[in-house]
Amino acid sequence: MRRMVPALSLLICLIALAWSASPVKAQPLQTIYNTPQPTVVRVAIRAFNNPWGPILWVQTVGFQEYCSDVLPNEWMPDWNPQALEAGALAAKMFAWYNTLHPVTHQGFTYDVDNTTNYQYFKDLSGTPQTDAAVQAVWNMAYVPPSGEILPLDYRSGWHDGPNWVFVGSTFMSQWGSQYLASVGHTFLQILNLYYPNRQLRWVS
Repeated sequence: MRRMVPALSLLICLIALAWSASPVKAQPLQTIYNTPQPTVVRVAIRAFNNPWGPILWVQTVGFQEYCSDVLPNEWMPDWNPQALEAGALAAKMFAWYNTLHPVTHQGFTYDVDNTTNYQYFKDLSGTPQTDAAVQAVWNMAYVPPSGEILPLDYRSGWHDGPNWVFVGSTFMSQWGSQYLASVGHTFLQILNLYYPNRQLRWVS
């Protein structure tokens, strides 16, 4: 084999070092301006809706259908319509974010599962009240000024109060949303309290 001349060898080493040291190109933010709403959500179905249960299969569900089959299992269907609309937008943004960050586990690739690991999903469980709430906010997104698609996380909280500990925390209290709606807050006022520095935007 012919031996490489030192100068050429040095040049190749320098090029390799420069290539390895070059910064990785940053991926653009996934925003409501460059990322359409998903059409479907892949839901891993765990046995008995148990967060620790084995995954039985992955069900592909229409995006709006998915939100309609989450809301009545996370917010009570007889709650104030403004609380339901706040919950519907939270469920939607949470699902939208997760469709952009799928996972593979136990040999299945999915966006969410059907348990409280993500959101509690039960097929065909929508009610007239919760379906109306989902429909009312369907052309809306609630995002930072950049438009980045981020989850709207939430927790149960406690009855009969606004759950001040959650205010400004980026976590909405479900019970708190009902209390605030019952004393006259709109869904947007509820969202503004729990999720700072985010704005309502229209999407198609």
